[in-house]
Amino acid sequence: MSTKGMSLFEKRRRRNRSSLRARSGGRPRLSVHRSGKHIYAQVIDDAAGRTIASASTLEKDVRGTSGANIDAATAVGTRLAEAAKAAGVTQVVFDRGGFLFHGRVKALATAAREAGLEF
Repeated sequence: MSTKGMSLFEKRRRRNRSSLRARSGGRPRLSVHRSGKHIYAQVIDDAAGRTIASASTLEKDVRGTSGANIDAATAVGTRLAEAAKAAGVTQVVFDRGGFLFHGRVKALATAAREAGLEF
């Protein structure tokens, strides 16, 4: 498929996802989406086509705080790792999408690793 007319973000996302498929080994995928105000993360089982666990800054217990900072991303990463472990998942592949591994995305990944997810 041609990449003509695609944004740099879309090209990065496509390149990252194809690389993940090649080396995932059947493990679930930890997918991250970052917007200007919030950050979202979910653990997805691509083989079954379902979401195993999810966390975001839109959840009721953290809704009053800002979701656009590193502290919020760290909290989301920790909550996601706890939910994934409760569902029996400890090993995942990290899917940053088209986002650079920097700032809030990196903070979420670091918090998830410290809370027990392996990737």
